[in-house]
Amino acid sequence: MAQVSADDLLREGAARHARGELAMAERLYRRVLKLRPGDGNALNLLAVAARQRGDLPAALDLSGKALAAQPESPVFLANRGAVLAESGQLEAAIAALQAALARRPADATALRNLGQALCAAGRAPAAVAPLRQAVRLAPQAAEPWLALAHALREAGQEGAVQAARQVLDLPGTAPALAEQARFLLAALGEGAAPDRAPAAYVRDLFDQYAPRFDDDLQDRLGYRTPALLAALLESAGIAPDGRRRLLDLGCGTGLSGLALKPWSRRLEGLDLSPRMLAEARSRGIYDALHEADLVEFLGTRPAGFDLVAAVDVLNYLGDLGPALAGIAQALAPGGLAAFSLEAGQGAPFALGEGLRYRHDPEHVLALAGAAGLAPLAREAAALRVEKGVPVAGLLLVLRRG
Repeated sequence: MAQVSADDLLREGAARHARGELAMAERLYRRVLKLRPGDGNALNLLAVAARQRGDLPAALDLSGKALAAQPESPVFLANRGAVLAESGQLEAAIAALQAALARRPADATALRNLGQALCAAGRAPAAVAPLRQAVRLAPQAAEPWLALAHALREAGQEGAVQAARQVLDLPGTAPALAEQARFLLAALGEGAAPDRAPAAYVRDLFDQYAPRFDDDLQDRLGYRTPALLAALLESAGIAPDGRRRLLDLGCGTGLSGLALKPWSRRLEGLDLSPRMLAEARSRGIYDALHEADLVEFLGTRPAGFDLVAAVDVLNYLGDLGPALAGIAQALAPGGLAAFSLEAGQGAPFALGEGLRYRHDPEHVLALAGAAGLAPLAREAAALRVEKGVPVAGLLLVLRRG
């Protein structure tokens, strides 16, 4: 029987990969490397597969080895840039993507990735040009139009509404992308705000944000909500005595858990983003972590906690009725709820251009009362600095009767 060549294995691996058979594709790529050690194509495709599985350390290692094998390959440079961007190494990602585009200017995916990396780095005006080029090259693809809409919004330029509408007008737009486009349009004043942010949007947002979350919030945005909420608990007479079963809703990377740990004898965290949960797990402070929807999870743990905290998470929900009812259900009698809100006025809730909800405090207290939660302490606070302006917020501690 004739021996299968490395080229045949590579072609078969790529075909399996295209059909979504990642495990088999990876096995075939590794067989290529046994026959042809250092093969750049096999290394690069393994990096793509690792990135698709969410294994960023492996993707970084493999994409780096592929690029070392063929430093001038625009395909390898583009993949390296995408991996670096997902790993939070934005400036290195931008440089790699620009190098890829210098060699292959008509790569719509690399243009989109460059625009998104520039946006993530706070350079939205610079992101507009590559994203406009991406939609010219791939006018029937929804992803570049949605990325352009976000960049125009963040840059304060005209055209965000039109770009978001284009996502909805394209035939075959995936439902999740259409939902995100409608959410963006609502934030821009074009349509009613939904009751909550799309789960896929929140998950993707924080998956991308996870590697740089702590540094960005604490250093650039002056984020201090966890410490402020911990201080409010103490001032309300809730001692950090390590006696409570504590649930940290939307735990993110664990910044909130660090601040609230002194109150817990058992600390559990919950988040939609697997990459945020991976960062939280690395801290070693949680007894359990859950990847789940907040409202759905709360209903599974009746009277399971003595303190439920939600730090900078309820601003991704509009109608807080279900969440507050779920929190009350998950609390033991006499248990405490502690959370932050971005403060609004008048309407029960409103969706701002920053794609977060603001809530009228009195309406929230009415919903809390209906759920059986009585106010124990409240405090107005600046939650973070955004575009040089403090974000007005409210901290609340409530007790279940």
